[in-house]
Amino acid sequence: MSVKTNTDLKPIIDKKEWAAKYMVSEITHIIKSFGKRAPGSEGEKDACEYMAKVLRDECGCEDVKVESFSEHPGAFYGWRFLTITFALVGIVLLFFSPLVSLILYVLGFAIMFLEFGFYKQAVDFLFRKRTSHNVTAVKKCTGAVERRIFFNGHPDAAWEWPVNYKFGGAAFEAHAIVSCVGALYYLVLSAVQVCTHGLAGAATSSVIGKMGLIGLIFVPFLATLYMMNNEFRVVDGANDNLTACYMGIAILKAMRDAGVELEHTEVGVLLTGSEEAGLRGAKAWSKAHEDEYKDVPTFFYSYDTIHDPKYLMVNYRDLNATVKSDAELGDLFMDAAAALDVPCSKGIVPPLGGSTDAAAFAQAGRRAIGVTGLNHNLENYYHTRRDTYDNMNEEGLENCYAVSVKVLEMFDAGAKQ
Repeated sequence: MSVKTNTDLKPIIDKKEWAAKYMVSEITHIIKSFGKRAPGSEGEKDACEYMAKVLRDECGCEDVKVESFSEHPGAFYGWRFLTITFALVGIVLLFFSPLVSLILYVLGFAIMFLEFGFYKQAVDFLFRKRTSHNVTAVKKCTGAVERRIFFNGHPDAAWEWPVNYKFGGAAFEAHAIVSCVGALYYLVLSAVQVCTHGLAGAATSSVIGKMGLIGLIFVPFLATLYMMNNEFRVVDGANDNLTACYMGIAILKAMRDAGVELEHTEVGVLLTGSEEAGLRGAKAWSKAHEDEYKDVPTFFYSYDTIHDPKYLMVNYRDLNATVKSDAELGDLFMDAAAALDVPCSKGIVPPLGGSTDAAAFAQAGRRAIGVTGLNHNLENYYHTRRDTYDNMNEEGLENCYAVSVKVLEMFDAGAKQ
């Protein structure tokens, strides 16, 4: 017999230890069963279809859809082949055609900022098209719908970052920063040469020439940036980001097992593919469902890399700190954490920190916020082969699960609407 409730989900919160073990077990099964889950891969598709079945058969979701969309996943990191090549060619051309050098640097930086900085699909058409998948699952309420909440994660896994694997996050970020400084150095030199000698100037002045030779110290950094991302190795992605996929699934399964149903709140799980290719799934979902799920207040909580309990964080800005998240949703999560005495902090996804899918939902006008459980100073498992099912943190999963259920309880009671 089902128990209808508007507020008391304490029995579900108390299942946090079970929930963490369930998540680890299911994540282990997916990694062992479906192969690598690069954006737009068969592994990603198989994982989506499996989790859709779990949501339908074990979580009681009446409405479950697996939807495909087209994308060009290679573009998100493929910008570097264009930008770095332009930069290296621009160094040579500085000595013979500073104007062309300047144009190449401006174009290279524009491509980098659009694709990698703002996640725009600027040069996607140059790369191979693939098919990725999204899963939308909704557990209906027993009465009239007054509110709706989606728990979101992405099923795909990242390509490995070799520098982070070999030398750590500080070296990875330093490598990228030094490379950018080098490119900016030559952009300035070419701009100064053009401005001081006019558009017709064919060769550099002696001063600019000498500075150009000094700047050759940046060439090794620029050249090795080609290897920023290894397209031939896809990590397991246990933490990033199957933990997020199973946060909502565990909540719905715990409710189903306990016979708990909500009277006026719909609970959904949204799995958006190809996040590692630049939020492509969340963007595709927002476009495909542009006119849906707007009938009642609807919240989107996007989780990413739920690992270390010390770093459970609500991100009030997202996408390299360029997108503002919904502050009321963030405050609701913080209030829920405080109510359970779970450590949680306010923060942002910083520049060079990437993004959560919440940014794509926010850009589409949805009420969304990202929740993370990792140190934004890159850990050695992030985007490396160390992100495995035996390198998960059950305490981190327990805390995030408990707070998320408390958020649902408070939301169901009508908080922050």
